[in-house]
Amino acid sequence: MGRIDYLAMKTDQETAALLDSDFNELKIAAKKLISHATKFGAAAVGTSFLKWVASFAAIYLLILDRTNWRTNMLTSLLVPYIFFSLPSVLFSFLRGEVGKWIAFVAVVLRLFFPRHFPDWLEMPGSLILLLVVSPDFFATTMREHWVGVAICLAVGCYLMQEHIRASGGFRNSFTQSHGISNTLGIILLIVFPIWALLTRVV
Repeated sequence: MGRIDYLAMKTDQETAALLDSDFNELKIAAKKLISHATKFGAAAVGTSFLKWVASFAAIYLLILDRTNWRTNMLTSLLVPYIFFSLPSVLFSFLRGEVGKWIAFVAVVLRLFFPRHFPDWLEMPGSLILLLVVSPDFFATTMREHWVGVAICLAVGCYLMQEHIRASGGFRNSFTQSHGISNTLGIILLIVFPIWALLTRVV
């Protein structure tokens, strides 16, 4: 009888030790899961936030160029930049019926009423047309792929070096009229793709 009680007690202790060991492993796994989720969640939130900021910076520079920041730079490159960096919510919205109607009105105005179609609307009109008619290969595959991010980086770097050259140097790009806002806008164009590429690599 005493031997049976001893064996039962020993078995209970072994079972308790095994359960404790399993619970400790579960705690360690949960901590790792939370740590990794936080790390990747922060990276995803940072990428999403920078994508919004870069898109609006590109739109701002496009509007500025069409109105009062006339330069010899190839600012039409902002159109593919916006295409590849536009957040998915806005991209889907403008690619849908709303974008089709805007593109339709823009084409009708341009064809039949060219006097009522101002020059500064050509680039936004081209962007809407590009959003609406682009094949799914570009609209889904390339936008989500690192190639789209690399195109954004190439456009940002090109615009930065052209802006610095047109300003007469890096220091002048911060001191001329509209220099600071333009330079900061172009810097934001570069920051987003660098961050997106780094988070893909890491």
